[in-house]
Amino acid sequence: MKKRYSAVFAILLILLTVAPVFGQAAKKQLTFLFMPGVQDPFYTTMEKGVRAKCKELGVNLIVAEYPKAWGPEYQVPILQAYAQRGGFDGLLIAPTSVDALKAPLKAIYDKGVEIITVDTFLGDGDYSKPNTDYNFPLSYIGSDNYLGGKMIAEHLAKLVGEKGKVFCEATNPDASSVAARVKGFRDGIAQFPNMKLVGVEWCLDVQQKAQEQTLAALQKDKDIVGIFGTNVFSAQGANQAVVNAGLVGAIKIASWDATITNIENLKKGVIDLVLAQKPGEMGSLGVEWLYKYLTQKVQVPKKVIPGFEFFTKDNVNDPNMQQYIYQ
Repeated sequence: MKKRYSAVFAILLILLTVAPVFGQAAKKQLTFLFMPGVQDPFYTTMEKGVRAKCKELGVNLIVAEYPKAWGPEYQVPILQAYAQRGGFDGLLIAPTSVDALKAPLKAIYDKGVEIITVDTFLGDGDYSKPNTDYNFPLSYIGSDNYLGGKMIAEHLAKLVGEKGKVFCEATNPDASSVAARVKGFRDGIAQFPNMKLVGVEWCLDVQQKAQEQTLAALQKDKDIVGIFGTNVFSAQGANQAVVNAGLVGAIKIASWDATITNIENLKKGVIDLVLAQKPGEMGSLGVEWLYKYLTQKVQVPKKVIPGFEFFTKDNVNDPNMQQYIYQ
């Protein structure tokens, strides 16, 4: 009997000794890496959403160096440097190419790191497709850019009386988000028989180039009545071109991205419409879904699509709208 009690006591002692170790393992702090696409107000606002949610959930955050310009040639070396160091369990990234980021991200995934793409995606963005080389990310969290481009076209058409020539100043053709915005805008304008899209230019995220391209378009087609700027740099460059040409008011401008500059130009009457994405929400949702998957194995939706808000001269000073301005 004594031997039996001694054995039971020994087992209890072992369990009491090992239990705290298991408890510590269960409470291991997760670390996430955030890899933005480029240095601009959209991604700095997204970073704020990432930081806030990481703090709330007790996740350690590493923010990668912001690429100095858009493109895989700038983003991939930074990404690979952080991958070499390791030490992170999840990755939130805005891929700067639908194709060139596939292999670098797959290499990171194969090391056991879960990935969510934010704002932009790999391939066609449908990660549910089997037998593709881009179906490994958990989810794409970002805008429905095609829908946004089409809605911009519809709003701009109303502003110009549903007739006349319009121009699109875009940025990077290999960026999934921008390509979809241009396609949506093109298809949206095509719905109006008395309207014509006279050109699409790509500034490669260089605001000065966007300004020069827009000015050249205005000189070529002096009867342009509307312009769509597809992102921060293209929109702000296009806006400045219209100001320099002395055509404020004569040309209606729709801008993507609610930067402080775009909002101020809306208040001044330089811009007529600003589409606001929700980058802070994208970042927050990215952290939340990564955390839920890694801690609870919750099934993550393959796409999570926050909506849009539209700033106009009528609501630009509305206190409820100020939360959508990029910081």
